[in-house]
Amino acid sequence: MLALVLAAVVASTPADAAFQQMYNGDFTAARRVIDDAIREDPNNAFYYAVRAAAYHFGEMDRLHILETDFFMNDENLSSKEKLKPDPRVRAALYDSIDRAKKLAQQKLAVNPDDRDALFTMCMAASVLTDYTALVERRQWRSVSLAAEVNNYAQKLLALHPPVVDAYLNVGSVEYIVGSLPFFIRWFVHYDGIRGQKQLGVEELKQVVANGRYYAPYAKVLLAVACLREKKLSEARAWLADYEREYPANQIIRREIAEIDRKMAAKKR
Repeated sequence: MLALVLAAVVASTPADAAFQQMYNGDFTAARRVIDDAIREDPNNAFYYAVRAAAYHFGEMDRLHILETDFFMNDENLSSKEKLKPDPRVRAALYDSIDRAKKLAQQKLAVNPDDRDALFTMCMAASVLTDYTALVERRQWRSVSLAAEVNNYAQKLLALHPPVVDAYLNVGSVEYIVGSLPFFIRWFVHYDGIRGQKQLGVEELKQVVANGRYYAPYAKVLLAVACLREKKLSEARAWLADYEREYPANQIIRREIAEIDRKMAAKKR
C-alpha cells in the first residue's frame, strides 16, 4: 500500500504529468502542463528541460522521425537532406534549453552533486544533441555534443544511489558506438563507453525496470534494437508493453501493426 501511495505522489508532479502526455503522443498537452508549471515556478530549471523535450518530440512527430522505420535505415541517420524545422519551435526549444542550463548551473555552482541540476543538464544536452542530429541534420556537430550528455550521465550514475534514468543516455550511446564500423569507432570516443551493443541493451533494461522518467522511452529504444537485429517478436513485445501502459499513443499502435504485417509475411 505504501508503494502505491508513493507512486501516486510521484505521478502527481508537473514534470511526471508532462511525460505522461508525451508518452501518450500528445505533445501539445505536455507543453500546456509544463507551461502552467513554469508560470507557477519560473525558477525551476528542470521544467524548462522538460519543455524542450516536449518541443523536440512534437517536432520529430511532425517530421515523421518517430517512426521506427526511420531508424532502420542508416542512410536516414546520416542523410544530409535538409528537413524543414518549424522556426518558432526551434526558437522556443533553444530558449528552453538555455534557461534550463542557466538555472541548473546556478545550483551546481553551490552544490556540484545536485541531482536535479545534473539531471536537468543531462536532459537539456540530450535534447539539443538529438535535435541537432535528427532535425537539423548536423551529425558531426551532434557527435561532439553527445560528449556533454555522456559527461553528465556518468556523473549521475556515480552518485549514491545512482540516477537510473541516466542509463538511457549511456546505454543508447553504448549501443550506437558498438554498431559503428571499427574504423569509425576508432575516432569516436566517450569516457566510460566501451562500444558493446549487448551492454547497451542491458543498461536500457535497467531503465525499464527502475527509471522514473525514461522507462517507456527505453522500451521503444529496445524495440528499435530488436528490429535492427531482425528479432520481430521481441520488438513487438516491447512495444506491446508500452501500449498497455499508454493505449492512446497512435504511433505505437501503428508500429505494432506494421510488425504484425512483417511477421505474417514471413510465415507465408
